[in-house]
Order: sequence, then structure tokens, then C-alpha cells
Amino acid sequence: MTRAAQTAVLVVLVALFALFYQGLWGDPRRIPTVLVGTHAPPFDGPDVETGAQISSQRFAGKVILVNFWASWCRECKLEHENLLKLSDAFGDHPDFAMLGINYQDEADDARTYLKERGAGFAHMRDVTGKLAIAFGVYGVPETFVIDRAGVIRHKQIGPVTGDAYANLADNVLAPLLRDADPVT
Repeated sequence: MTRAAQTAVLVVLVALFALFYQGLWGDPRRIPTVLVGTHAPPFDGPDVETGAQISSQRFAGKVILVNFWASWCRECKLEHENLLKLSDAFGDHPDFAMLGINYQDEADDARTYLKERGAGFAHMRDVTGKLAIAFGVYGVPETFVIDRAGVIRHKQIGPVTGDAYANLADNVLAPLLRDADPVT
């Protein structure tokens, strides 16, 4: 093997080792999304409780918190109380809306879940799963914040608890509702 080939192999091995090493210490929930900074996909679907159609047009011009959830999801149950707190904290703002999107779930199970835990804000079903695909959802729970212009400004993978809750409330929602740029 020539010296140039040996050097090339060494460079490749060092690069692979660096990626592996970084992966060991990285946050497995930190999955960058290409959707932040792009327009949110339009959506419509049946309300979980009533079956009436809910459309993204209903929320035009508002800051929207969109949360994908399922009744069978353990982490969704952990975050639900915090979502209700966000609804209470920001729900009176005329430019704020929240929408839960029930994903890969049975309608009766979703209704029971909301009856037991409280609805607090609108919830619709993603009946075909196409909306989750359009949003790039990896699994539930996942939460998105969309600004008044319809641009996705933040994505939270995993439950909205602890630091994720504080960040979402203080550094994302509050600045967007004040017309400031959020710290994501």
C-alpha cells in the first residue's frame, strides 16, 4: 500500500472514530429537523371528540403549538399536564392557538384519554398518518411551534417536561407572541 493510500485510510478511520465518539456523548433526542424555518404543511382532519372538521385555516395568523400524541404513549401522559398549563398560560392571547394531533390511535381510546386527562384545547385525528409524515414526525410525543406567518420555528422531540417545558414557554412561545425572535 502506498503512503498516500495509508494516509487516506487513516483519515477515514479518524473521521469515523470522531463521529462514533461524538455519538456516545450526544443527546439521542437531538435530531435536527430540516423543517424548522419552512412553512408548515396545511392540514385538516376530524375533531377527536366531535368529528367536526378542523383545518389549518382556522389558525391562520396565529402562533400555533402543535402536539402529536397517542393514548398508548407513556411520555405523552407525562407531558399532558404541562400542555394544559401552556394552554392556561397562553390561551387567552388572541394570537395563540394549540392543537393536539392524535396519531396512530383508536378513536375511542383517544376520546377516553382526553376525558380522563382533560382536553383544554382542540384535538384532531391524523386518520391516515399522512400529516405526521408531512411534519417529519419520528414518533410521539413531538411538538412544533408555528409562527404567525405559518413558518415552523421550533420542534421538540420527546415530552414537554422539565427544561423542555421552560424553554418552550419562556424562549419560544413568549417571544413569538411579543413579535420577537425565539431562542430555539
